[in-house]
Amino acid sequence: MKLTVSELIRSVHFPPISEVRGWLADRAPDPERPLIDLCQAVPDYPPARQLTDYLATLLDEPTLARYSPDEGLAEVREAISARYARVYGAAPEPDRLCLTIGASQAFWLAMVTLCRAGDEVIVQTPYYFDHPMALEMLGIRGVYVPFDEAAGGLPSPEAIARLITPRTRAILLVTPSNPTGVVTPPDIIHQLYRLAQRHGIALVLDETYADFIPGGAPPHELFADPEWGDNFVHFSSFGKTYALTGYRAGLLAGSREFIHHALKAQDTMAVCQPRITQHAVLYGTRYLDDWVADNRLMMARRHGRFVNEFIAPGNPFRLVASGTFFAWVRHPFAGMSGREVARRLAVEAGLICLPGEVFGPGLTDYLRLAFGNIHEETIPEAVARFRALGV
Repeated sequence: MKLTVSELIRSVHFPPISEVRGWLADRAPDPERPLIDLCQAVPDYPPARQLTDYLATLLDEPTLARYSPDEGLAEVREAISARYARVYGAAPEPDRLCLTIGASQAFWLAMVTLCRAGDEVIVQTPYYFDHPMALEMLGIRGVYVPFDEAAGGLPSPEAIARLITPRTRAILLVTPSNPTGVVTPPDIIHQLYRLAQRHGIALVLDETYADFIPGGAPPHELFADPEWGDNFVHFSSFGKTYALTGYRAGLLAGSREFIHHALKAQDTMAVCQPRITQHAVLYGTRYLDDWVADNRLMMARRHGRFVNEFIAPGNPFRLVASGTFFAWVRHPFAGMSGREVARRLAVEAGLICLPGEVFGPGLTDYLRLAFGNIHEETIPEAVARFRALGV
């Protein structure tokens, strides 16, 4: 007798990045044209040398191999809170933080704490594909806000308000956006926060890329509201900030009551973030502000060069929106899906990216390019391959 697989998970599509990488089996090796990877947003630079040197001194420390408290070590949460005060101008207190296995686990904790099967979460499209995948597995209904190309994908509080029903538990937004790279202005975030307050629901922000907002501007001022935890849930990651993607350095912030209940799921799901990851975050939040600022400037330069190359005359692919790590482009092939175009790019041009349809319904005319993980000098060659395919 074969085992039974849950219908909830059976209906979820396979991880898009794994699917795209699988297409490379159909590509013959070409030493003259090495693969260009615009598929996954991974910093192409290593962690700061002083951070890894610090971690090396801890390897003989016996406590490094032990559990920490479910929510994370107190000194780490205190250092994170202090850094938030520097970046945002106000901060969640340490006892309103839970350290997680990446931002992905923080999202799961947020959803299982806020929702039960049958509830609804309003999701701005294009969305980060892992979010609806998780909602489907949990039996939570995603209600999707259509992409408005003319607005560059910025959320409309009015459009979102029209989708709220008695079953709505949260409004979910990624800012800066994955996949478009667009930064939602503080004014729109504050409008969404007030909308959540009026309806007694949560505004849930994924701010994984907030440390790359140009100029280091504060993403919003919600933490300055003494009652922010009543209607605001924040999660993020230090994986991109400190080039620690494999360390899975995430965090969740909410009210004390919210975190109290989230820790029930934390204890059954992961127990705690690994101690070595917590020490990496501790060092980074204490000593690497300047290193982060330098990388933000570098990524801004990279973004600028990409935009200049991509929008030069003669490119049949059209840039719709972009930011520090991502570009959202419209492909020129009428009648072809984003998946078909992305597969052609992988097999014929040796360039991998993600099809638009994995980021929301009705988005087959688009592709997501993650240029944050290629060197600046590779950008002209990457854009040239787009131009050549579109001829």
